[in-house]
Amino acid sequence: MDVNELINDLNDAQRQAVCAPPTNQLVLAGAGSGKTRVLVHRIAWLVQVEGVSPHEILAVTFTNKAAREMRERLSSLLQAAPGGSMLRGMWVGTFHGLAHRLLKSHWHEAGLPENFQILDSDDQLRVVKRVYQALNLDDSRWPFKQSQWFINGQKDEGVRAQHITEGHDPYLTTMKMVYAAYEEACERGGMVDFAELLLRSHELWLKDANLLKHYQNRFKYILVDEFQDTNAVQYAWLRVLAGQTSKVIAVGDDDQSIYGWRGARIENIQKFEKDFEQVEITRLEQNYRSTGTILKAANAVIENNADRMGKSLWTSDADGEPIDLYAAFNEQDEARYIVDRVRTWVNQGNNYSDAAILYRSNAQSRVLEEAFLRDGMPYRIYGGQRFYERMEIRNALAYLRLLGNRHDDAAFERVFNTPTRGIGSKTQDDIRMMAREQGCSMFQATVGAVNHGVFTARATNALKGFLVLLDELQEATTGMALADIAEHVIRNSGLLDFHQKEKGERGQARVENLQELVNACRAFEAEESDLTPLQEFLDSAALDAGDAQADDFEDAVQMMTLHSAKGLEFPLVFLAGMEEGLFPHKMSAEEPGRLEEERRLAYVGITRGMEKLVMTYAECRRLHGTDTFNALSRFVREIPDQYIQEVRIKSAISRPVSYAQKVNTAEITQDYPGLGLGQQVFHQVFGEGTILQFEGQGNGARVQVKFNTEGIKWLVLQYAKLEPLS
Repeated sequence: MDVNELINDLNDAQRQAVCAPPTNQLVLAGAGSGKTRVLVHRIAWLVQVEGVSPHEILAVTFTNKAAREMRERLSSLLQAAPGGSMLRGMWVGTFHGLAHRLLKSHWHEAGLPENFQILDSDDQLRVVKRVYQALNLDDSRWPFKQSQWFINGQKDEGVRAQHITEGHDPYLTTMKMVYAAYEEACERGGMVDFAELLLRSHELWLKDANLLKHYQNRFKYILVDEFQDTNAVQYAWLRVLAGQTSKVIAVGDDDQSIYGWRGARIENIQKFEKDFEQVEITRLEQNYRSTGTILKAANAVIENNADRMGKSLWTSDADGEPIDLYAAFNEQDEARYIVDRVRTWVNQGNNYSDAAILYRSNAQSRVLEEAFLRDGMPYRIYGGQRFYERMEIRNALAYLRLLGNRHDDAAFERVFNTPTRGIGSKTQDDIRMMAREQGCSMFQATVGAVNHGVFTARATNALKGFLVLLDELQEATTGMALADIAEHVIRNSGLLDFHQKEKGERGQARVENLQELVNACRAFEAEESDLTPLQEFLDSAALDAGDAQADDFEDAVQMMTLHSAKGLEFPLVFLAGMEEGLFPHKMSAEEPGRLEEERRLAYVGITRGMEKLVMTYAECRRLHGTDTFNALSRFVREIPDQYIQEVRIKSAISRPVSYAQKVNTAEITQDYPGLGLGQQVFHQVFGEGTILQFEGQGNGARVQVKFNTEGIKWLVLQYAKLEPLS
């Protein structure tokens, strides 16, 4: 490929990054600014213009998909060079993949057996469980996954068990003991988990100076994608490998650092200029994805974060439409509105897959899924499971099923030892075999085993404890309302406490999903039949779970968390649940730096939109079993008024709403009987207020009321129950 062809299609900033002299580089690449293109063309430039051998280049990405894409693009560029493809000698891969390659080549120096085994997450958890058994630890007090999370977190920080100073902290003392025993088990078995790959290879650099020198001499250029997502050990691995002579090209965006909860350190990209000498900084700010309005909104939000490296996205394209903001009465109204908007979008000739609904909490998907199912609209949960397929929900439903039928083997087996209660895998296998041989349910086999003392005293006590638990749950919930049954079972089965002990976003998401299951029970309307409300709900949940989401290649609406959306783009994007306490998440007020990461997450969400961005919030949302009335998210309020328009049922009006806008009273008497503009009314939650506006018809009719103490609210009339005072 001719050198001019290599850079002709680049903008000025991209060309500056690609053609920079051989030095350390920091490329601050804004959302949609073509960072992968720059990274690949920089490598091609080094090879074709600077005469660097592919053998001297190491390129690091964060996902296998990104690594494959980089190799494909490089292969296409370098095959056009004289002599054909030059990719063969280059190391291109993920941190873990490259660390594994290094350890495979130098297993002896790393203190590993030649055929060491890599543990995935499930394998690692099984080793932790064996360690617990050897240490005789109570997993109800110290959950297995808590220890797994602790071990991985310490390794990501480059910390071994012997380096931990526990003092008089029982938690640290126990975790250190588990970590040390786990390390011994892995050494005996020749096993390496994913976090160990990086830590072991980093330690290999430090203990073998000759080997380190060899690779420092080999890799003259180290290029790193998504640099803002590096954790402590990854950053240390890179710094040691680079030494004083290798040149590091770091590409990333401090404004898109959203994985602090899993170890990523935003300070790595912020201190790059200090830790590496003679750093050339290039900012990629021209965006090729979104409209001008969307970019201006994103810039306005992210500017509220302190200690940014500074960057402002812009586009040469038009500003496009304003951002729509819809104030829903509750989460059901919010979901209905989103479905209606998607339906209109598709009727205009667009694809379902061009629309994406993004939300902060996994639990928000439940109401949205139900709305899509009712409408018969195809949808897909990207990077996750549908609500009723999630592990914690299936476990809770299994307990509920056992209340009505102890002989439900699938449910019995699912929660037999969940949360763990000391029923070992051998005991479980024996119970299954007894049930098959005797032609009875697993419940009956368990009762028989307990009554006849088939197992050891310890196993018998564990089995008996489970049977007693089922009886206690049954007795305590008799006569309860459906939602109260679910709440009691989730709490007293130990499921809630089990997941509350999980650290990080995953544990929090599981707790929120369980709370959302209680909300689903509270909102469930049972029909008049011979079945109990619980039986009807379980049947309904099973049918929802049986309605498979769209196939991978079927045109379908995309639904995902904001974290899952990073790196993606869609013509139409909905940001749902834009409320204080939900987004930003309530936990952000409790941890230093968390609010700024939430704001970066908002920035990521906004910049997923290409043509149209819609934000929604609910004035009343049921959270944790109670109705909450949260303020509009600060992230919406940080967007200047001129970029947002408030959407109404029949029209769109610019923010802020003018109270002078009125509707002809003669047109509203049919849909709003007994009510009039300026009328004084009473609401059982919000108190006294004055009617300002009406909109919509039939079931969609809404009324705007200015309450004396609670401010202005839009209420769906059929649910509002307003009482005229005059």
